[in-house]
Order: sequence, then structure tokens, then C-alpha cells
Amino acid sequence: MLAAISSPAANGFHIGPLFIHAYGLAYVVGVAAAVYLTRRRWEALGGDRELVYEVALWGFPAGVVGGRLYFIATSFNEMPKHWWGPFAVWDGGMGIWGGIALGTLVGLWVLHRRGANIPQFMDAAAPGILVAQGIGRVGNYFNQELYGAPSSLPWAVEIAPAHRYSGYLQYSTFEPMFLYELIWDFLFAAALIWLGRLRQVRPPGLFALYVAGYSGFRIFEETQRIDPSKYLFGMRLNFYVASVLCFIGLCWFVWLQLGAPARTSRRAVSDPA
Repeated sequence: MLAAISSPAANGFHIGPLFIHAYGLAYVVGVAAAVYLTRRRWEALGGDRELVYEVALWGFPAGVVGGRLYFIATSFNEMPKHWWGPFAVWDGGMGIWGGIALGTLVGLWVLHRRGANIPQFMDAAAPGILVAQGIGRVGNYFNQELYGAPSSLPWAVEIAPAHRYSGYLQYSTFEPMFLYELIWDFLFAAALIWLGRLRQVRPPGLFALYVAGYSGFRIFEETQRIDPSKYLFGMRLNFYVASVLCFIGLCWFVWLQLGAPARTSRRAVSDPA
């Protein structure tokens, strides 16, 4: 092999006596980027930035809880074997479906209480959520997880023996699925921003496309991953989850654009510029 992506020697760094886990730091940076992007898009609609902060304040912790609960429910055997294992989110183990579901539900609850235009806020937030997910994948890189089959490609990632899955100990380089998803998330976020500027997408059409597009990529990703997972009819469980959500997202988008009844709110704002 002529080249490969080297994995970090550690999954974090020290600041004095404090050890900073890269996985957790990536989540914090991702949320900050999502808040910044959503704030700019929401303010361009005439919305109040304080609402974005409030939604993030409630939605982010809910997303962490939801993501961990989903991981525990689907990959209980992969948790650290300690009493604090269910809480050790710094070691990885966050199910994105659970995180997005619970975080979104709590965010919608906040928006409803504030009388905001929920469809427009969802569209304003969709690209930022993708950016946050992409940045979060940097944490998977530091944890040496989320990779695919053995590979000799120049951009294959080196995985230390301690982080290789059973049956693959003799291999050293693998497909960097975390990198593929990071690139997809960023490109798809840019595409949603561009599409929103055309003024032809009925809200929350961008959010529906986010659900369909991200899930569509996960269909591909779930056919490439080799980490332990629950299987059903020969396919990973998350393959079916991604397939169902992709179908729902596409149907939702088509239904919205073909004339779903518009929903008003006490604090409607104009279409995005």
C-alpha cells in the first residue's frame, strides 16, 4: 500500500489534568455550527435568534438521550462493561435515528409553545443538522470506528488492532465510512441551501428531503459497515430503518409539493431569501 489515512494515537487530549474526548468535542462543535447556520437562516426569514438558542438548549440534550437509548436498545452488547456503561457516550455508541427523533420532537414542542412557524423553522434547521452530523463523524475517526470492509485504496483508514472487529484482525486498512458520510452530509447540506434559495420548495420540504437524502445514504452505508449489529433477513437492522425513512421522506416531500394543506401559525415569517 502506497498511502492510507493514519488513525490518531489517542481519542482525545489533555488540558492540564482534564482529558478532552474528541468524540464529545466533535458533538459540541457540530451543535455550535448547526446553531450558527440555523440562526442565520432563521433571521433571514425574519425570525428571532433567541428561539434558535432555546430550541438548541432543549433539543441537544434530548438528542443525546435519544441517541443513547437507541444504541442501548439495538446494540446493548456493545456497551462498555461497567456500571456506567449506559452513560459512557464519550466512548461512542450514539444511534443517530434516536437522537434526531427525540431531539426533533422536543424542538417541535418548544416551537409549538412559542407559536413559531414550525414548517419554516424545520426548513431553516435542516442544513445545520446535516452539518452537525458530518462534524460528529470526526469523533468516529478519533474513536477508530464506523469503517467498512478491508481496503487498499489510497484513502483507506488505518485501524489499530485493538479497534478491529472480530474476523478482521489480520487486516490493517479499511473503507473510511465516517469520511464518506462526512462528505455526503456537507455536500447535501449545501444542496439544500441552494434549493431553498430557489423559493420553489414548500416548507417543510427541505426537512423532508433531509430525511430522505440522509436515510438514502445510510442505505448504502449499512451495506458496507462491518461492525457488530442486529440482523434481520440477512441485512443490518438499520438498513431497514433507513429504507423506511427514505421512503417516508420522499412521500412526505411529494405530498407537500403537490398541495398539502398549508398550516399557519401565530408568528409566520416570509419565505427564505
